[in-house]
Amino acid sequence: MAACRRPSRRPPSAVASNAALRRDADALVLTGALDRAAVTALWPAASQALAGVHVLDLRGVERVDSAGVAFLAELVARLRARLSAEPTLLGSPTGLSELASAYRLTQTLDFQASPPPAAN
Repeated sequence: MAACRRPSRRPPSAVASNAALRRDADALVLTGALDRAAVTALWPAASQALAGVHVLDLRGVERVDSAGVAFLAELVARLRARLSAEPTLLGSPTGLSELASAYRLTQTLDFQASPPPAAN
């Protein structure tokens, strides 16, 4: 009697992403959807491509999910530390402003801490 095999199923995170990145002078240009699968695939190249980057060009990004926002916030934080200045963000993909607001990030993707309580 032959063994019964179950069909293999790929988890949703294994779906191929259409996201990509490339350098264009001092810009890191991102395109496609920045979701969990894309972030996992892009992180190694993105983290290695930051030297000399002053601009994150998001005009080709279709949408972001929470993983995409975390990815962008981390890239901006690393650029901010390298530049000792605010990097330029170009574009606002679908989902970015809503999720940034929900996670209390500023428009420049910096964490917006609550003000300290007033001293009595």
